[in-house]
Amino acid sequence: MRWSGPRFHPDRRWRSRDGLDERRQPARALLVALVLASVSVITLDYHGGADSPVEPARRAVGEVFGPIESGTSAALRPITGIPGWFTSKNDLHEQVIALQSENARLRSDAARAGYDKNRLAEYDGLTAAAKSLGSALVPARVIAMGPSQSFSRTVMIDAGSDSGVHPDQTVLNDDGLVGRVLRVTRSTATVLLIADGDSVVGGRIGDSLKLGMARGSGEIGSHARLDLELVDAADIPPKGSAVLTWGSEGGAPYVSGVPIGTVTNVYASLRDTSTRIAIRPYVDFGALDVVGVVVPSGTRSDRAVIEADGSLQ
Repeated sequence: MRWSGPRFHPDRRWRSRDGLDERRQPARALLVALVLASVSVITLDYHGGADSPVEPARRAVGEVFGPIESGTSAALRPITGIPGWFTSKNDLHEQVIALQSENARLRSDAARAGYDKNRLAEYDGLTAAAKSLGSALVPARVIAMGPSQSFSRTVMIDAGSDSGVHPDQTVLNDDGLVGRVLRVTRSTATVLLIADGDSVVGGRIGDSLKLGMARGSGEIGSHARLDLELVDAADIPPKGSAVLTWGSEGGAPYVSGVPIGTVTNVYASLRDTSTRIAIRPYVDFGALDVVGVVVPSGTRSDRAVIEADGSLQ
C-alpha cells in the first residue's frame, strides 16, 4: 500500500521561516523610512517657522477641522459654563444686596441730615439762651405729647429728678417760652405748655414795659395764641410789639426776660371798656424737640448742664 498523503520534506520548516523573514523585511524598511521622514519633517518645520514645508498641509487641515472644532465648542459652551454661571449669579446677587444696603444707608443719612442740623441749632440756641438769661439749663428732649382726652396741653420730656429737674421750673427752647414743669419722676417730667387754657404767665411789653397777664387759649400749631390783659387797659401796644416774661418770685415758675410772643391784634370792648391783646407765641408747640429746663447754677445732674456762661458742667 502506497502512502498518498503529503510527504515530509526535511527543509520545509526552514523554507517557511525564510519566507516569513522575506515578507517582514519590506514592512520594516517602510517603518524605518517613515520614522526618518517624520524626523526630517519635524526638523524642517522647527527651523522653517512660517516657511515650513508642512505649513500648507497644516493650513489645509485647519480649514477642514477648524469649523468643526468651533461648532463643537459653541455647542458645549452652555454646558461647560453652567458652574461659572451659578457662581456669577451668586456674586451678582451679593453685589445687589450690598448696593441696596448702601443705598438705604445713604437715604437714611440724607433724611437725618436736616434733623441733626436742626437739633444742633437748637442746642446752640439753648447755649445762647443760658448766656442771655444768666441761668443754667438742663437740656432735654420731648418724648411724648399729653393725651387729648385730658383736655390739657402737656408734653413729657426725658429729664427728671435725677437730672436736677423739679416742679415749677421754667421750660424754654431756642425760640422762647415753652411752659413750666408740672410734675416729675426720676427720669421724666410733665410740662404744662403756656398754650394750655389753664396756663397764666406774667408778661411785659418789651417797648413800654407795661405789665399784664397772658392766658393760653388751648390751641397749638398755626392757630396757637395767647390773650394778654394789661394792668392798665388804657395802654394799647402797637402790633408787632414783643412780649416777655416779667418773672416770678424766686424765678418759680417763670424766670424773667424769656420771650413769649408778639402782638398780632388788639380788641377793645366799649361795653366794659376792656382791651384784649392777641399774642402769637414764638414757640411752635406742634414741633417741639429739644428744650431746656432752668435750674440753679451748679445743679447736680446725670447729664451735662449748660451753665450761664455757656460752659458745660
